[in-house]
Amino acid sequence: MPQITIQQNFEQALQNHQQGRLTQAETNYRQILARHPNHVEALLYLGLLAGQTGRSKLAVDLLRRTITLRPDSPQAHANLGNALRDDKQPDAAITSYRQAIGLLPDFPEAYYNLGNVLLENGRLVEAIAAYQQVIAINPHHPAAHNNLGNALQATGQFDLAIAAYRQVIALEPASPEALNNLGVVLKSAGQTDDAIAAYHQAIALAPRLANAHFNLGNALHDKGLPDQAIIAYCKAIDLQPNSAKARFNLANTLFDKGNLDQAIAAYRQAIVVDPMMPQAHCNLGNALADAGQLDEALAAYRQAIACEPSGSMDSNWLYALQFHPHCDAKTIAEELHSWNRRFAEPLRCHIQAHTNDRTPGRRLRIGYVSPDFRDHCQSFFTLPLLAHHHRQSCKIFCYADVPRPDELTARIRDCTDAWRNITGLTDARVADIIRDDQIDILVDLTMHMSNNRLGVFARKPAPVQVTWLAYPGSTGLGTMDYRLSDPSLDPPDSGCGTHNSEAIVRLPESFWCYDPLSALPAVGPLPALSVGYITFGSLNNYRKVNRSVLELWSRVLLAVKDSRLILLSKQGAHRQHALDVFEHCGVSSNRIDWFTPAPRADYLTAYQKIDIGLDTFPYNGHTTSLDSFWMGVPVITLVGQTVVGRGGLSQAMNLGLPELIAHTPEQYVKRALNLASDIPLLATIRKSLRPRMQTSPLMDAPRFATNIEAAYRSMWHLWCLEKKEN
Repeated sequence: MPQITIQQNFEQALQNHQQGRLTQAETNYRQILARHPNHVEALLYLGLLAGQTGRSKLAVDLLRRTITLRPDSPQAHANLGNALRDDKQPDAAITSYRQAIGLLPDFPEAYYNLGNVLLENGRLVEAIAAYQQVIAINPHHPAAHNNLGNALQATGQFDLAIAAYRQVIALEPASPEALNNLGVVLKSAGQTDDAIAAYHQAIALAPRLANAHFNLGNALHDKGLPDQAIIAYCKAIDLQPNSAKARFNLANTLFDKGNLDQAIAAYRQAIVVDPMMPQAHCNLGNALADAGQLDEALAAYRQAIACEPSGSMDSNWLYALQFHPHCDAKTIAEELHSWNRRFAEPLRCHIQAHTNDRTPGRRLRIGYVSPDFRDHCQSFFTLPLLAHHHRQSCKIFCYADVPRPDELTARIRDCTDAWRNITGLTDARVADIIRDDQIDILVDLTMHMSNNRLGVFARKPAPVQVTWLAYPGSTGLGTMDYRLSDPSLDPPDSGCGTHNSEAIVRLPESFWCYDPLSALPAVGPLPALSVGYITFGSLNNYRKVNRSVLELWSRVLLAVKDSRLILLSKQGAHRQHALDVFEHCGVSSNRIDWFTPAPRADYLTAYQKIDIGLDTFPYNGHTTSLDSFWMGVPVITLVGQTVVGRGGLSQAMNLGLPELIAHTPEQYVKRALNLASDIPLLATIRKSLRPRMQTSPLMDAPRFATNIEAAYRSMWHLWCLEKKEN
């Protein structure tokens, strides 16, 4: 083939290549190479074409041959970088891009592609530097500004990321993708209103951009606009029916709004789209539990565990077992020990010898770990303790996993000596921080409830570790040294500690020290005096309500003529199921009223319509019962066999009201009947309960702080007496 013919063939190949006729172009390149195997340009462009058609290994081979023939070709090195990146060889790709840049320092596309592979592999600082080089060479490179924004956002440099995305928009004002990205970083920076505006602009330019509708839904949800969020998620799902995330977030919003039936259906639809989405199974379990469907909830949690065996997924299952009427202490302990063996024991290799000063009487460094240092029921107990710690003997550290701090967060923080924000940090990193702080006694406040940090405690960053508050019972964690309790929750002669992984330390009076954080609303008069009948009530989370509870409450209602019952629950078909049980037991459904979860002031005001509280079992009311007593409403409690089932016993004993305690269902009915039959006594109790609480151990914060510090000091003395760790 004469040289002119080769050149013509090459020009024809380039034309075919540029116009998308790739098969013809490849034929042309191969014809040239058949006659001239070392034709550099044909090798280069055939390598490029191989990469474009997904044959990355062939592309790598062809481009390496090109470089052998022409090692000073920056384009060949850059294209080899692209091929290596496609072939999942990021380190080699990075080397090739750097070689291209070494040959041609002002090579923006090589810098850009280098930035991309660095970004994909988490080398964010280097990626940022590469994108900045692109922009220095070519300030009008919108993709570089966009990806710079992505990298800056990933490193938490939100203000710089916002500036980068705004530069993209300045270069391409009609770019919906850039506006969508801007919205994401604005939301991350806490500028939710501006984020919503950016999403609306993106949607105006591209009404079918599903991701913008999805992100708009997220921002509206965070803004507290659930109805608008639901509309946005539904639009995202219309545009992208296979988006499990959109269906999942829709379900979460419905759940938060209290629409249990719709939330359950939406979670199930998300699972149809992505059967291996563990959080969808988990949140389905939460919704089913709130509907009182514990067996179905446990099945959902098991599915979540099957998708993602992890300590956190198992925790949902373990916590739900506490509510199940057929799970005894031994069964729960076996499951806890199994969890510890599978998820905590492997972390023992991270435990380090503790170098804390073993002086028994020195000032102790106490650390509290919680995601609930915020507007949460735990604050009714953490605030009174933290506010009354004796600072001369204790230095208080709080490790707060609180993404959205609020006014209560600030109040709690003011009660501490040191505040550590651990949001977004791994358990390993948090353990390192605690170890560096030389914490002497580390206190878990969450156990197996949501967002727990038991993975931190499994690494034993402090020499003494204690669990308290979340709910009375065991964590099952082998590295948790103690759990706090009281004489009623864990009677010393009952053998209650048999199934615990921790040693039980009984506070002398109460496990709880309560502060309602407001004197309002007032108690109000006894409702029966004005309406002429007794109104019973249970404003507990509905997951504590099971068929046995409904049947016993039916017996109470039948024993007390014309009485009514107020129950708290979200909207859903479970309400009708409860009414069916009542009807089956002979109680007309018109004697049952429902109260939907509401803000705390409205919730407390609801007690003004209740004469007598009826406790749940096997999981008693804890915070709810204390709220009830605070509002002047006595609670009849049935003592259970597990620790969570003796909360009512503990609280009634600390109030000096043993007449509220029942040890059998028959006694439960009798206690309720006796109280309902003596209206003057009931009215007297109502007036006296709040003052009685205020003078009881249940609200004596200075005494409680002294008791808990004495417990800490005893634990510390024991550790100081131990042989020095190896």
